[in-house]
Amino acid sequence: MAGDGEALTGLWFDGQKYFACSLAADSRESELPVFLETRRWLDLYFGGSEPGFTPRLKLSGTDFRKSVWNILLKIPYGRTMSYGQIAELIAEGKGIAKMSAQAVGGAVGHNPVSIIVPCHRVIGSDGSLTGYAGGLDKKKWLLTHEGAWPDGE
Repeated sequence: MAGDGEALTGLWFDGQKYFACSLAADSRESELPVFLETRRWLDLYFGGSEPGFTPRLKLSGTDFRKSVWNILLKIPYGRTMSYGQIAELIAEGKGIAKMSAQAVGGAVGHNPVSIIVPCHRVIGSDGSLTGYAGGLDKKKWLLTHEGAWPDGE
């Protein structure tokens, strides 16, 4: 976990692609109130409940990435959305005809707050599991845990 004293700025799996890439060079270990709130959220989530709240977040990135991450935050627990659907929403919001699903994939892959900003809920247009910075095995487990992915497939 990483925080700025007020909000959660990062949450990663150990060894995750882009692990701690948003961490400041002068970071130090400390216990922050937002970490307690984040642990409570994770305990509820991994205990099989929808947490019902989101710890305070401060997401650093380009405006495009932030717009994608804001859409991720709206994907309900136990549901999925495709990269293409997100691209359509971004294009609609910008008043343009088309947006690249690959560009959306890049933004999804650089999400600094895993699980809470649910990038694991994004799947391929054909319903397949594609890309996950934490590893496809974790993505499949998280979706199965939420009831959004059939066991054993």
